Amino acid sequence: MTGKKSMETGPIRPPSEAKSLLIRATRNCPWNKCAFCHTYCGRKFEFRPVDEIRQDILTARAIADRIEKLCREGETSGQITQAIVDMICAEGEFDGSGIRAVASWLYYGGESVFLQDANTLVMKTADLCEVLSFIREKFPSVRHITSYCRSRTAARKSVAELKSLADAGLTRIHIGLESGFDPLLEFMRKGATAADHMEGGIRIKAAGISLCEYVMPGLGGHRWTIEHAEKTAEVLNVINPHHIRLRSLHVVKGSPLFDMMRDGLFEPLGDEETVKEISRFIGRLNGITSRMMSDHIMNLLEELEGRFPEDKERLLQIIDRFFALSPIERLVFRVGRRKGIYRKLDDLSDSGTFLWLKSIVDSYLATDAEQLDRDLKEIMDSFI
Repeated sequence: MTGKKSMETGPIRPPSEAKSLLIRATRNCPWNKCAFCHTYCGRKFEFRPVDEIRQDILTARAIADRIEKLCREGETSGQITQAIVDMICAEGEFDGSGIRAVASWLYYGGESVFLQDANTLVMKTADLCEVLSFIREKFPSVRHITSYCRSRTAARKSVAELKSLADAGLTRIHIGLESGFDPLLEFMRKGATAADHMEGGIRIKAAGISLCEYVMPGLGGHRWTIEHAEKTAEVLNVINPHHIRLRSLHVVKGSPLFDMMRDGLFEPLGDEETVKEISRFIGRLNGITSRMMSDHIMNLLEELEGRFPEDKERLLQIIDRFFALSPIERLVFRVGRRKGIYRKLDDLSDSGTFLWLKSIVDSYLATDAEQLDRDLKEIMDSFI
């Protein structure tokens, strides 16, 4: 034990919360049975005592105060620099990871906080309200406090309870909807039904909390790709969440779904089949005003971003444009995307990059085309 003051953090957060301060309110996942997830495998769920959470918030406040004092007194024109971080680390009062986390948070504005881990709303409402209020008290500059939540948990909270969380400072809830097709939800051991998804989402919105629903293209595999796309759209048409985020399935070793795939119980879609499924899904989104985002490296087409209903046709046209490319162009784009080089279809117009990537593709096709898929999968494994 070093005796340094530290802040406990969990393993994940949504990509959109990259600039948020992470406060761990619960440990791991109270459900922890989803076949596609390996994040919390073998880890026990625990509630953190409210006093522990408050202490982490106080530690973050103390670190922030020290950083801000050095910024005022130093020669950095008020800017947070690596030298300031190093100086506080050398003082030995705080753990280095907490110093770096708070410094990064302040550098990006210090306006948002994300509560970890997988389902903070499983806490007693009064306890969570206390945590939210304490964050607001210690950090008056915070404008957004967000959290993951399961649909079934939200469906079991009354609108009045959810409203009390909103009044205490909770501004957005992230829900892993994944699918709206009940047989698939059961197969994936999601522990929620389409009815749970709709009820939970409706209650969250009724409480005045921003709602972000995550959809997992490819989750139905070959068996249920059509049903998955259509039924998921139907559920979202009822909820009309503020945000829809695409998180294409990538089967990870160590997850139950990996074993199911190995045993022939699940046949995953390829990249292009997943994009076709997304087209079917978008085509059936009607009567909503949600904003859709494809802000994850697992998604082949990152540029699928827009608001419904006005951008629906433009989004479908992006997919049509992808399939209008020649097979070799689509393959080059896949390689460029998985290598982190391409972010949109217009990137193909860079002839130098295209020819370089095409030479890589040509080399694979001349020797072992299947090895290309294996290598691309290995790259994607590294993203998880």
